[in-house]
Amino acid sequence: MTIADLREQHLILFEAVSGSRAYGTNLPHSDTDLKGVFVLPEHQFLGLDYVPQVANETNDEVFYELRRFVELLLKNNPTVLELLGTPADCVVYQHPLFAHFQAGDFLSKLCRQSFAEYAVAQIRKAKGLNKKINHPEPPARKSVLDFCYVTAGAGAQPVATWLDRKNVAAAQCGLVNVPHLVDLYALFVDTTPERAHGYRGLVRDSDTSQDVLLSAVPKGEAPVAYLSFNRNGYSTYCRVFREYWEWVEKRSGERYANTVQHGKNYDAKNMLHVFRLLQMALEIAETGQLHVRRPNREYLLQIRRGEFEYEELVAKAEELVTRVEAAFAASALPDAPNKEQSEHLLVRVRKAFYQLAASQ
Repeated sequence: MTIADLREQHLILFEAVSGSRAYGTNLPHSDTDLKGVFVLPEHQFLGLDYVPQVANETNDEVFYELRRFVELLLKNNPTVLELLGTPADCVVYQHPLFAHFQAGDFLSKLCRQSFAEYAVAQIRKAKGLNKKINHPEPPARKSVLDFCYVTAGAGAQPVATWLDRKNVAAAQCGLVNVPHLVDLYALFVDTTPERAHGYRGLVRDSDTSQDVLLSAVPKGEAPVAYLSFNRNGYSTYCRVFREYWEWVEKRSGERYANTVQHGKNYDAKNMLHVFRLLQMALEIAETGQLHVRRPNREYLLQIRRGEFEYEELVAKAEELVTRVEAAFAASALPDAPNKEQSEHLLVRVRKAFYQLAASQ
C-alpha cells in the first residue's frame, strides 16, 4: 500500500504539513514534510495484512493507521501528539471524524519522558558531535603497545620509550603472566647470541593485535622489569575510534558542512529541536496545552544560525530540563492517558468510518 493508494481509496482521516513549517522555524530552502492518519479498508483490517504505517521512500511523508495512531498517542509520542496541535494553515485535509481526537484528552505526565528525555538524549548527541568535531581521530589506529607501560623505579614509562632507552628490540622481549595480578606481566629480555631463548616479542602484529603475546621462559631467568597493559583504556579507545569513523562515514555532508560553517562546532539544527522540545514540555506541564507553532521563532533561528556558544546552549538546556522536571512533578496532568476511554474512541471512529464508506 502506498500514499497514492490512500488518496485514491479515500482512506485518509487527516493530512498536514509537519516539521519546521508547522513549528514556524522553516527557511526558504526547508523541505515540506507531511504526516497523517488513515484507516485501513475494513476487509484488510479484519484480515491478516494489517499495515500500521505507510511512508514514501525518503520517509518525509508518513501516515499512521488509526490503531497505530492511538497507540502512539497513549505513549505521548511527540510526533503524533503534534498532529493534534497542527496550526490551521498547515492542515491539508481533515475528515469530520478526526475532530473527535483532541490533544487535551491525551496529554499526561508521560510527556516528561517523551518530550524532555528525548531532548536530553539530543543534548548528549550534541555533546558527542562537539567532541567528534573538536577531537577528530587520526586515520591510523593506535596499537596495543600504545597502552603498555614498563616499571621504571617508582614510576612507569611507555614501553616504546623504555625500549628506546634500553636499546632493546621488541622482538628480544618475552612476557609471562604475574599470578593474581590482572594485566601485569614479567618482562624478560633475551641477550643471548642469536636470541637463543626464542622469545616471541610483545605482540604478534603491532597493527592488528588485540592483546599482548606471552612467551615460554627458561627456568632461572630473571625479569628485567614489569609491563602493565591498560586493557580497559585500550578497549575504550577502540570503541571511540570505531564510533568516530562510523560517524565520518555516515554523517550528512550538507548538515556537517553547515555545522562547521557557522564556526561553533555543534549541530545547530539539533540544538534548535532540543529547545523546542523542552519549551513545549514546560508548556504542557504548566498549562496542560500543546502549542506546535513556536512563539519564539527568531530565538530558535538564532540557535540554528549558530549565534550562541555551544557551552552556553548546553547550560541553558540543562537549566530548562530542571524546570521541566519540577513542573511535571507539580503538574495536575494524569500520569498517563485514559486507555479505556481511548479504546472506546478508536472503536467508535473506526465503525463510523466504515459505515460512511459503505453508504457511499
